[in-house]
Amino acid sequence: MDDSGSMRHRNGGHKRPRLEDVAARVGVSTASVSLVLRGVPGPSERTRQRVLKAAADLGYQVDRTASTLASRRSRLLGVMVDIRSPFHAELVEHLHTAAEEVGYDLVLSTLTRTRDEQTAVETLLAFRSEALILLGPTSPADALAALDNKTPVIAVGRRIADSALDVVRTADDDGVGQIVDHLVGLGHREIVYVDGGKGVIATDRRRGYRTAMRRHGLDEQIRVLTGDQTEAAGERAARHLLSGPRLPTAVVAFNDQSAIGVLAALTRAGVAVPGRVSVVGYDDDTLSRLSCFNLTTVSQSAQEQARQAVTAAVERLDRDRTEPREVVLTPRLVLRGTTAEPA
Repeated sequence: MDDSGSMRHRNGGHKRPRLEDVAARVGVSTASVSLVLRGVPGPSERTRQRVLKAAADLGYQVDRTASTLASRRSRLLGVMVDIRSPFHAELVEHLHTAAEEVGYDLVLSTLTRTRDEQTAVETLLAFRSEALILLGPTSPADALAALDNKTPVIAVGRRIADSALDVVRTADDDGVGQIVDHLVGLGHREIVYVDGGKGVIATDRRRGYRTAMRRHGLDEQIRVLTGDQTEAAGERAARHLLSGPRLPTAVVAFNDQSAIGVLAALTRAGVAVPGRVSVVGYDDDTLSRLSCFNLTTVSQSAQEQARQAVTAAVERLDRDRTEPREVVLTPRLVLRGTTAEPA
């Protein structure tokens, strides 16, 4: 059988192979296949070779009309995500769903301990992302505004004063205030806060703790321990408390990861949670819901944040709106098994 006959057999007669067929053969997304066939930098050399071979094997030919349209619109939204954050992972899942519903796909670029925001953004732009959705960006506001002048930017999760770009976030200070209100309502007075380090998000949550403690007349009980966004920071804070003369009756952590570190250290030391110390996190990420943690926390409405972020990006791209907009969602306290009345 000649090559053309073999090709007709593999493709079920004379049916013209599609981009989706090439993607299925290689096991990658149609967006990745499109990038390779258009010669756009990004996919690895191994992926590029596999896509080109699959296209040749299937007899795929680029639709010139579609290619012309694609040269103007990639229909890709670039998302910067911190690979260490379970909450960011959940946001990305919802972003995918929201983007697909309006005919877009996502390109992801990660932050790691050795990969900064500038590198992540440059990668997204190299993939011809039409708009950038940045999860918890820490770059200066003027740098983000300058980037927004080149391509639409949606900052997710971070307050930006006098914002010159689109922002989707929850009211972090209010969320921590809800936690303190809940603990005080249970009878707690000695409530310690494990900080989240530098940045606007950490500042807002720290302020929410201080403001709520003062509102309840607990100024003298305010105590902020150094921390960051990791489980290790929570463990260090808990060990510091364990080495002191007296444990507080409640610990509020910057996020769920830090709270899980607090839980781990207290449990290893034989301290009952919530029998002796109540512990609360923030984010309502997937780990907090596991039965082994069952963590009281604050939900940031990940699904709604994702939907609002994609909507904002599409509005900017379709020229439906040119002025920046801030969407502030109300966080919600989620009561689980790590808080109770003080012993």
